[in-house]
Amino acid sequence: MAKKEKNFSRRDFLKTSGIATGALIGGGLIGGLIGSNVSGNSGAGTASPAPGTANQGQMSVRGLQFFKNDVEFQVLSQAAERIFPEDDLGPGAIGLGVPYFIDQQLAGAYGENSKEYMQGPFFEGESTQGYQSRLKRNEMFRQGLILMQTEAQRRFNKDFVELDGGQMDEILTAFQEDELEMKGVSSLFFFRLFRMAVLEGAYADPIYGGNQNMDGWRMKGFPGHQASYINQIESEEFAEIEPKSIGNMNH
Repeated sequence: MAKKEKNFSRRDFLKTSGIATGALIGGGLIGGLIGSNVSGNSGAGTASPAPGTANQGQMSVRGLQFFKNDVEFQVLSQAAERIFPEDDLGPGAIGLGVPYFIDQQLAGAYGENSKEYMQGPFFEGESTQGYQSRLKRNEMFRQGLILMQTEAQRRFNKDFVELDGGQMDEILTAFQEDELEMKGVSSLFFFRLFRMAVLEGAYADPIYGGNQNMDGWRMKGFPGHQASYINQIESEEFAEIEPKSIGNMNH
């Protein structure tokens, strides 16, 4: 069967913001409250869901490990969905469980930087030097999400989850263009870290909490972890193989 042609321009935000080929920094993943305190009102947690949240309620039964309430988690979810949106080729970040993947990673060694040297002195590093911040990744993520909410209030007088797609993109692009001030880290560094986390959640093995139903792999035609390719190795035609996770290799 011939390999199907796919429209890889599906990620409009990646294409139009010019970050599709941007450097990814901060290390791989595998290895305060937003709301009333930030927006100045107690209604942030009851905002109407933004487009793309239809299956969020169903997914919420999985529970959270790092985030303490649904408000900050919804900001994370909607920002991730803008970077990896759902379209006719498959689910976006929310449908793939990416927000839960990030939540789990921030609660663990990745978010705590527990396997990295985190002592001073701290200086602003060059782009080739990798992670240089005094902040742990989970501190960086929380600060970035608070700033997304703050910018939504300042620019549009709305909570981030109430914004339309273009307004969310404006704020995310401000991070990508390094136009916003963050403490202990540049907004560009945080944006790249966040974008990388979203992509890793979409394509990592499902045992880590993302890539739900292996749909990220299916969209790429990636077979996952196959025990053997003995039945396909001699074929001259493209073979479509049902993907397998590490979790079901023994099944």
